Amino acid sequence: MKFVAQRVLCARLSVDGQLVSEIGRGLVVYFGVKVGDGKPQADKCAEKIANLRVFEDAAGKMNLSVKEIGGEVLFVSQFTLCGDARKGNRPSFTEAERPERAEPLYEYAAAQLSAAGVPVRKGIFGADMKIEQTNDGPVTIVYEN
Repeated sequence: MKFVAQRVLCARLSVDGQLVSEIGRGLVVYFGVKVGDGKPQADKCAEKIANLRVFEDAAGKMNLSVKEIGGEVLFVSQFTLCGDARKGNRPSFTEAERPERAEPLYEYAAAQLSAAGVPVRKGIFGADMKIEQTNDGPVTIVYEN
């Protein structure tokens, strides 16, 4: 699994011109499931996202998690994170898990993140989503397990 987490002041996700999800201060997390991934990888990702210390404390150091600041997560499934562009100019997506296996793992990871005490808003799996976000910093973290 792989995710990209971006610290934001706010974000909005729409499908077909209709608002689906919206968050204030927190993280937008783009989440990709690779072939062979399972619940252990999803558990690790959810734990990492909930505890990732990328928010500033009173001393100005990135020392607080989204959970500690009372923030939210906009959790977006994105198979293109698993793309491989090392050869040629057209990415290969052979490492991306098939939708029928990826969607339950995406839903499971979102549930685990929520169970960790983080409010989670989601996109719509497989939809053509439009996302507006106001990055804060910017702070972007890439994680793969």
